[in-house]
Amino acid sequence: MKIKKDNSNAYEWGQQCKGWHLVNTKDLSVIQELMPQGTAEVNHKHLKAQQFFFILKGKATFLINGEKHHIKQHEGIHILPNIYHQIRNETDTPLEFIVISQPHTRGDRIDEALRDKSGFPFII
Repeated sequence: MKIKKDNSNAYEWGQQCKGWHLVNTKDLSVIQELMPQGTAEVNHKHLKAQQFFFILKGKATFLINGEKHHIKQHEGIHILPNIYHQIRNETDTPLEFIVISQPHTRGDRIDEALRDKSGFPFII
């Protein structure tokens, strides 16, 4: 079956951001995402999953272990497990990208801000 946004499961996340799950298996996730201007993902890491982000349109700012990286259209960035990262759209135009996760990130994410009173992170 041909895969495209129109026949994929759509969802909303964050601050009016959108995603389309193009591939959604236990071992692989491929998502096309759209982030309006001025939006950002929560700083987080994955314990097992590695991720590759490829920018289709616009310019993304990634915060990776506290260091900024600017990735423009037709460029990508590879994020290994256990690395805190955040994607931001600091521009005045929408950002479109593909994110590939292997294995799937379900149950494998730790948000930097989500820690219990002892400092132990919650996994979501």
